[in-house]
Amino acid sequence: MKTCFGLAAGLFAAIALAGCNADPEPPAIPFAKTTDDTLKDPDNGIRTFRIDFARLEREVPLSRADLAKITPQNLAKLSQEQVDQIYGRLTAGPIPNGPYQGDLFFAVGDSLETRLGEVLGGVRGRIASAKINAIEHVGRQLWKGKMFYRNELVLRNLIDNLDPLKPLIDDIGRVRTTTIKRQGFLGSILPNNTVWLLFPAKLYCGQSLVDSRRESVIIDYSYGDEIDGYRASPDSLAGRGGLRIRDEIRMVRPGFYIGRAYANRLFLLNFTLYNADVADAGATDFNSGKPIAEDCWTGEQARSETASR
Repeated sequence: MKTCFGLAAGLFAAIALAGCNADPEPPAIPFAKTTDDTLKDPDNGIRTFRIDFARLEREVPLSRADLAKITPQNLAKLSQEQVDQIYGRLTAGPIPNGPYQGDLFFAVGDSLETRLGEVLGGVRGRIASAKINAIEHVGRQLWKGKMFYRNELVLRNLIDNLDPLKPLIDDIGRVRTTTIKRQGFLGSILPNNTVWLLFPAKLYCGQSLVDSRRESVIIDYSYGDEIDGYRASPDSLAGRGGLRIRDEIRMVRPGFYIGRAYANRLFLLNFTLYNADVADAGATDFNSGKPIAEDCWTGEQARSETASR
């Protein structure tokens, strides 16, 4: 997905887009091979396979210099296998706090239409098609990130424009709002942006659905109705009566997380979360090799960061 963080609609959109790197190069970091010429498939030639994460981390660890090469933009230049290989070599890091700007991305060869077709089969009958379209629109156009309340272990999503959701919202005047600082080019022109807070979720450490060797930070929408400010419409669309969304995130480096979104326990899409202030404040310690704060279980296999190239 070739977009940049914090792009606003209207007059400044064209200016901002002109300043974005629309086609970045993939990060120059090591990956394990997923093909083996000695294993011939009689129908398709060379056989491909998914590598075991424990072996991957032992044989092809990521250094902090490698992690510094990964950006929210260049992740979208990778295949899903490569994205998964990065995720499997990360730990959860600390549970974030405050606003994180977000962006959805699909791996090379993947699309929202493909994923929705896979995950909505068992849920589509319970959700009106208009509501499904609204969720899709929120994800692709209106979702701007997540607001973490670390002390409460609660999260709310940042929505930039309520117009497409108005038919689904009761008493729109009571929807919570917050002001966030714009990042990137637009920050010098329009420093602040008011966004709506919707789709609450609970935060906790839990087992990753793709890598059970260690925990991730889990963002669970199933219990959003227990959170103060919950609104049955539209918040229930992400919860038990809707898509049953469950996100998980791991830290690339301070202020930067990779996320995986699941609907009804089926993988839906990737996303990134970024907070420039946290990234700037933590860069020196991270680059110098100081220990990373961890809130979640890091597993029995220690993550190596010092492998020579």
